[in-house]
Amino acid sequence: MADLQDELTATTGVGELDSPAALDEPRLPEPEPEPGTGPARSAASARDLLHRHPVADGCCGLLGTLPTLPWYDLETGEHAVETDLPRLREGVTGALMWALETAPDRPVTSALEQIDLANNVVARYPEGLRLARSASETADARAHGRIAVLVGPAPATAAGDSLGTLRALHHLGLRVLTLSGAPWAPQDGLTRFGEEMVREMNRLGMVVDLTGSAPATCARVFAVSKAPAILTRSGAGALNSHPDNASDDLLAALGENRGVCLVPCSAARTGPALRDVADHLDHVRRVAGPGAVGLSGMYDTGDTHPEGLADSTGYPALISELLDRGWPETDVALLTWGNVQRVLRGVEFTARDTRRRRGPSAATC
Repeated sequence: MADLQDELTATTGVGELDSPAALDEPRLPEPEPEPGTGPARSAASARDLLHRHPVADGCCGLLGTLPTLPWYDLETGEHAVETDLPRLREGVTGALMWALETAPDRPVTSALEQIDLANNVVARYPEGLRLARSASETADARAHGRIAVLVGPAPATAAGDSLGTLRALHHLGLRVLTLSGAPWAPQDGLTRFGEEMVREMNRLGMVVDLTGSAPATCARVFAVSKAPAILTRSGAGALNSHPDNASDDLLAALGENRGVCLVPCSAARTGPALRDVADHLDHVRRVAGPGAVGLSGMYDTGDTHPEGLADSTGYPALISELLDRGWPETDVALLTWGNVQRVLRGVEFTARDTRRRRGPSAATC
């Protein structure tokens, strides 16, 4: 990426192995860290890096929380939510994906109501938030000091098993759709209509979210889709067996297909402490590659969060932990901002190319 800085040069001392005799000798006190080194330096480096490459957060449940409140003020600070503007700014969040919660008995109508709420909330806080429908609009919001808001992920039921409804939702701003739970995305793959849904998402420029999808379904999406897919809230299944977490096989396939796994700050999915989230990030980076890992706060979703990550203000501490573990600055910049932007651009490029070759699908479920 053009805006990435040179990698930080890690200075590590190399010591000799202790002999048995040396182990019996009195240990000298550890030397005090030199000024500008150690944890204080990594904390300062983390905050500096975040100001250049802020967090693109893959799942925020604010749209489901706000309707339960009699009144709220996100600008001055709102104790009833986890993602008010002061905390988002302190945690240096640059973009949010606002998840839609749909009612089982009226999924399409409730999705429309949630999109309407998203527009109203952003309009109420124009100095803090800006709706974004593309990678360029996300970058533009950041350049103007606003937090970009992308609508989605939404459950597949929001589309009502209708390509026309899918197109209408996209026109209204929906950019991410979660396939799990759809009758056309069963455990054994995709139906023929499901394949048409994925192709139409490619044509529109809508991101496919595979969170919770079966391995056969994911494999079929990778075969059909020409655009990268994402996991909006999945940790490493090898470290935690939560059903939404991804196996190493899925992570490797996601990396090969230029997708991104957004690791959640969720005690149930990643563990009770900040270090557990860092462990999942390490694992996904190792298995899928540095270009396939991102962050998902899961704030205001009702999930319990790890200690140290109760809200978005914990992001600098998490980045500091990764720097202490030896992550190069370029990899951290991809984690926080670059990978999500690349996926958005990849989906948009695919849409432009697909629209040259095919018009709207008329398939029915």
